[in-house]
This record gives sequence, C-alpha cells and structure tokens, in this order.
Amino acid sequence: MYGSIEAGGTKFVCAVGDEDFSIIERVSFPTTYPAETLANVVEFFSKYQKVIQSIGVGSFGPIDIHPESKTYGYVTSTPKKGWAQTDFIGYLKQDLPVPIAWTTDVNAACFGEYVAGHGLGMTSVAYYTVGTGIGGGVIQSGKFVEGFSHPEMGHMLIHRNSEDSFEGVCPFHHNCLEGMAAGPAIEKRIGKKGQELAPEDSFWEIEADYLAQCAYNTTLMFSPEIIIFGGGVMKQPQLIKKVRERFAELLNDYVKTPSLEEYLVTPKLEDNAGVIGGLALAKEIELHS
Repeated sequence: MYGSIEAGGTKFVCAVGDEDFSIIERVSFPTTYPAETLANVVEFFSKYQKVIQSIGVGSFGPIDIHPESKTYGYVTSTPKKGWAQTDFIGYLKQDLPVPIAWTTDVNAACFGEYVAGHGLGMTSVAYYTVGTGIGGGVIQSGKFVEGFSHPEMGHMLIHRNSEDSFEGVCPFHHNCLEGMAAGPAIEKRIGKKGQELAPEDSFWEIEADYLAQCAYNTTLMFSPEIIIFGGGVMKQPQLIKKVRERFAELLNDYVKTPSLEEYLVTPKLEDNAGVIGGLALAKEIELHS
C-alpha cells in the first residue's frame, strides 16, 4: 500500500491506495498553519503506518526539489501565510519513516494523467491546473522538466486581450497567466466566481484567449503530445472548446499538432489526478529505494 498527499494552498487531500492506484481511503481538510495541517496528515497516516511502503507528496510552492540542498523538502518563498521556509518533509519523517517522493502539486497531477489518464502510453505530457492559482508541469520521457528549480509556468507573460482592461492580481507580474486567468482574477474582475457565470457570458472568450496563449507557448517550447487543463475553472464545459478554437487561430497552422480534440483536453482522472499521481510517485520511489 502507498500514501498520497496532495498539498494545496486551500486544502490538503490525503489518501491510501494499492499498487493499481485504487484509492482505499481519502480525507481532506483545510490548509491552515503548518503545525496544525501537518499534524492532521500524520494522524491520518498513523493507522496505516505498518502497511504503507512509501508516500508521494505534491505540494503548493515554490518548493526546494534538490535532494543535495540543505532545504530539500521545504516549502520556500511561498506567499501562503505561515508556510514560508517550512520543513514539510522533515516534519513528516519524524513520525512516518518511509521513503517520500517530493514534487509540486501540479507535477503530481501531471504524473497521475501520465500513468493512468489521458497521457497513458505517451512520452511527453503537459499539465496545467487553473484554479485558485495556475501552475504547470511537463513530463518528457518519464521525467519532470526541471532545472535549478521546478517550472513556474503559471506566471508566463501573456498579451492582454483587447476587450479586457483588468490589470491582473499577481503582485509580482500583474498580467501573467495566473494574474489574468486564475479564479481570483475572474472574481475580482467581474465580482462573481467563475462557477456563477453563465456559459454564454462573453468573459469566457477572454479566458479562452489567455489559456490558448498558454497552450500556444507550451506547444512551441515543448511540443508535448498532449496538453491537459485541470482545476476548478476548467469545469466550465464550454471553455475547453473555446480554447481549442482560439488556439487554432493563434497557431495559424505554423506547426502540425495532433487533433485538437485529443491535444487540448481536461483530465481523464478529473479531481483524482493529483491523488493518483501521488500514489504513483510513492510506488516509483519505493521500487528505487
């Protein structure tokens, strides 16, 4: 059996599953302060301590991903109140002395789709979560694309839509993808949450433009076999169709992609992508430890 932790800025989801990634039990609780939240994590896994082989963690960030670093396993410069410089993995290891895989929450979701979702059988997968924030991850030949740190693809700069005067909510970049298209940007711009807007609302053309720019940039940088858009904002069923239409206009036949109905998609695993990705990462680290 394996453990999975999907550590989001709003809530944590913890789960236990088997080697086929079938979820045996899962719980969720709000992300409060580190001591309280991580104590809840340890409490959940304590009853499985004798049977869990390893744990996979996908966390909000930024995080330190380099094992040789003194702050490996830390949440680092996050704006999440109280979490900056938190030794996430060190805390868990005190009570859960098993191998722990450590990556970003969006990388974990990407890995879930890679091993059990729309990316199954592919060599390159890109994944974006469009929700409270926007994050992105890419897998190439079974490995996450990383360098001195993990990518922060949700902060790519985009062109402001001609019908949009909103200045953006990102305190660092304003008109980056997250600043213009994440859930808080929608609510601050319109005064309503995205799920409260009608499917025919004209705003969805603007949202689709920004996400299509994201897909355009991702296509020309990585040439993935598939781009998956998950997260709460993508639960608008008309949105992915609008993204495909705008993407085709932006790309203008410059390169040939797979069929857009198969290339730009929402997650096959739906809300379980991150949890299953955590289980798969736990299985992988256990096999190599």
